[in-house]
Amino acid sequence: MHLYRSALLRFSEDGQALYDEDGLLAIGPDASGRQRVQAAGAWHQLAPQFAGHPVTHWPGRIIAPGFVDMHVHYPQTDVIGSPAEGLLPWLENYTFPHEKRFVAEGYAAQVAEFFLDELLRNGVTTALAFATSHPHSVDALFTEARRRQLRLITGKVLQDRHSPDGVRDDTEQSLIDTEELIARWHGLDRLGYAITPRFAPTSSPAQLRGAGKLAAQYPDVWIQSHVAENLDEVRWMRELYPRSRSYLAVYDDFGLMRGRAVYAHCIHFDAADRVLMRERSTAAAISPTSNLFLGSGFFDYQAADCAGFAYGLASDVGGGTSFSPFRTMLAAYTVGREGQTKPGLSLSPQHLWWQHTAGAARALGLDGVVGNLQPGCEGDFVVLNPQATPLLARRTAQASSLDELLFAMIVLGDDRLVEQTVISQAKYGLCA
Repeated sequence: MHLYRSALLRFSEDGQALYDEDGLLAIGPDASGRQRVQAAGAWHQLAPQFAGHPVTHWPGRIIAPGFVDMHVHYPQTDVIGSPAEGLLPWLENYTFPHEKRFVAEGYAAQVAEFFLDELLRNGVTTALAFATSHPHSVDALFTEARRRQLRLITGKVLQDRHSPDGVRDDTEQSLIDTEELIARWHGLDRLGYAITPRFAPTSSPAQLRGAGKLAAQYPDVWIQSHVAENLDEVRWMRELYPRSRSYLAVYDDFGLMRGRAVYAHCIHFDAADRVLMRERSTAAAISPTSNLFLGSGFFDYQAADCAGFAYGLASDVGGGTSFSPFRTMLAAYTVGREGQTKPGLSLSPQHLWWQHTAGAARALGLDGVVGNLQPGCEGDFVVLNPQATPLLARRTAQASSLDELLFAMIVLGDDRLVEQTVISQAKYGLCA
């Protein structure tokens, strides 16, 4: 058992922030040896019952849940910031040519190492990530994540058509490879597998049908893909799958919508799509920096909340422009102001933070496991320094409420705000 003393942020079941200016976080092993939160709350209330245990004191700092990134591409680490007219030209000119390089196992391992270091540097402790169509790209990322004890979900990309040589896979072999990777990695330590069609236009009906069969055979694995991101993409999908009611319905037609299914973007939806998301317990990964960068559109928070389906935030690197959760939350605030059924929505700082922690965990089916610091949660957290930069220090010193404090960090924060990332008592960061 180890105690941490600092300001402490966590979330209630209904998504409200709980904050102790002088807090105690107790982390220790459960019966299986996994590090979990044993207690969290005000120092003066809890400290007497933990007398004698070692204490790490971080005055002037804030302990907060590790961030959850619901959609990120590890092979696109080196194409972040590449200019393009829109999604499809960006894929053609940058993403596909770069992903060909992952045919080399050593290259995949080198990028995986850098990618996970970057996640940790930015305070991300759980991620749902894309690999490439090469099975060893999955092996490389899982190997590095396991070494760091990260909770990570990924999978081999399925794309058997409309893709160039070097990334296009074979239909039958792609499904064989997927099942072998599930057997090798899913449920090992903190790792999970995701069946991963890139997006409907780059998978044949036979490949999507096979993916659906695997999803039914392995109901505890995840599913991830893209949907309704870009209007050109939507038009292309309609040409390829004219019998499906909508882009989203393509995945439903092949058995790829259920709990633990996560679809990135979900911008160009109609009311029936949103109802289908709720009925299938399927979640949306909102990628605001990517959508703004590629000019794809805006996620409609009001319509999503009205329909009642789950969602959370994602960086979507490399279409997304930053690994930083603070950049993502700020972009989500902008989307909330500009892109709604009734413009002018002001997402609260607490809700923005919840979307990237406990809310994202809930959308992934990991509620009470990660993304929070309530008793029973795994012991992943970040140590934030609200004096990390002169302007941030000046602004946070004047915050008169929790909302002002959180919003100042969202607007002014970046990787410098994350002083440490702690995973299973292992520390990464400036003062590790």
